[in-house]
Amino acid sequence: MRTGVVWVPDWPVLAALTVAGLGVDVPAAVHDGHGVLAASAVARAHGVRRGMRRRQAQQACPEVVLLAADDVRDVREFEPVASAAESVVAGLEVARPGLLLLPADGPARFHGSEAALAEALAGAVAHRTGHECHVGIADGVLAAVLAAREEHVVPPGRSREFCDPRPLGDLLHAVTVPGAAGDVADLVGLWGRLGLRTFADLRALPAADVATRFGDVGAWAHRLARGEDLRPPARRRIEPDLAVARDLDPPAERVDTAAFVARALAEELYGMLVARTVTCGRLRIAAVAQHPVDGTRTELVRTWRCDDEALGGLSASRLTDRVRWQLEGWLTASAVRQRPGRRAGGPRGDDPAGRPAPIVRIELTAEDVVRAGTHQGGLWGASSGQEARARRALERVQGLLGGEQVLGVRLQGGRDARDRVQVAPWGDAAPPARPADRPWPGSLPEPSPANVLARPVAVGLLDPRGEPVTLDDAGRLVVPPGRLVPETPGATGRAVHQWAGPWTVDERWWSSDARAAAYLQVVLDDGRGALLAGTGTGPGTAWRLEALYD
Repeated sequence: MRTGVVWVPDWPVLAALTVAGLGVDVPAAVHDGHGVLAASAVARAHGVRRGMRRRQAQQACPEVVLLAADDVRDVREFEPVASAAESVVAGLEVARPGLLLLPADGPARFHGSEAALAEALAGAVAHRTGHECHVGIADGVLAAVLAAREEHVVPPGRSREFCDPRPLGDLLHAVTVPGAAGDVADLVGLWGRLGLRTFADLRALPAADVATRFGDVGAWAHRLARGEDLRPPARRRIEPDLAVARDLDPPAERVDTAAFVARALAEELYGMLVARTVTCGRLRIAAVAQHPVDGTRTELVRTWRCDDEALGGLSASRLTDRVRWQLEGWLTASAVRQRPGRRAGGPRGDDPAGRPAPIVRIELTAEDVVRAGTHQGGLWGASSGQEARARRALERVQGLLGGEQVLGVRLQGGRDARDRVQVAPWGDAAPPARPADRPWPGSLPEPSPANVLARPVAVGLLDPRGEPVTLDDAGRLVVPPGRLVPETPGATGRAVHQWAGPWTVDERWWSSDARAAAYLQVVLDDGRGALLAGTGTGPGTAWRLEALYD
């Protein structure tokens, strides 16, 4: 079949530069700690090559910017490119970040020719994303990939002639499985030592002999050399978000009145999901309240997870429960997430009488819409159904007590052990208040403690002579710790076997909620670990137990 390929050169470097906020004129390379994985055109012009060590790359180009490899970043940043290409051709496949496969027969007839199709694809990607791409069209995946590197349209029936004189090293351009490039490179080197140089040489060998002698990788390469496709393309089917909304006239001031309208919306949304044989990963609920005094509006938003393993796990009643929980949380002044750009206001509005602001609009949106049955099940425990039963039990408790009464914990950003734990309603998909993936200078090093105390406990830290351990003005230990004792008369405590730190954290020194402490990790003689926080200096140093390690 006629296959089209959209290739963005040096994509890992482009994605890294985009995230870092650097321009394409900066010499840059992506490094995984072992060697250079990809280099920009500017860096290559200075001699930086794939596989170089860090020092070799810096020696070739002292100005080179080495960026860390990140597969998640590459995939995330490539999605706009795939969406731009999908505006021209429906049903494409992301072979790897930076490389798209797409059918060319039908789109070429629609655009008038294969050359016009290639021009439309390149224009759409450049206009929507600002990235330059190369487009190639040929018979088969390998010929199309190689044609894209030359921005060439191979005429029908000429792909074998196009590929035959090419070196076998070009097989590396067609690798889409992570980690397989090394195996392919080793096999190409072996073939070179055996006298096989081109695709014509490889294609002349019997397919059965190649598979027997060189295994799956050899069979894969021989099939590509013959111009055959490996499998039907796994085409994307992008499902749009589904939304329903209704204005309330008159505005609803009671939860039961708003919930009655919300149930009708939930049933309508559920019917749309069933009619399209899709399900959703998240449910976004928005309630607009109009303040009775000045008429300004505040939009309250909450997103709930709906990660059930099948369409039957999602029902209109569950959607209604989540809407009711948000409304109740709003009326009881619970924490909500407001959309940026909206006027901030308390959940009871500006009414001097303290009445809740009436709700004038309710909107439900099904996000992360996918085909029913395509949710990936868990690797462990899926057959027993224990996770699903536990999820349904928690939802029943939420239905009885309310969404804010069943809480879960998740990791967020912070410097000490307590700040990194966020308590949120179970099923709430809102992002944490402090993102965990941002730099937190002075944060608690790995590993994280297993048990964070709800309230710190005052303890005594003594040196080997039995004297209190104190801190100097720079937050350093005056003497090493020797024993950790509870503040109980007659308690002997435990000997300190090992210790690390302290490291100081001085936060918000300019505000009333300033916090300054020196953190110390200790390993006791019974093998357990403890996280201590010290405040004050000299004789006024006080220690408290913050968390425990297994």
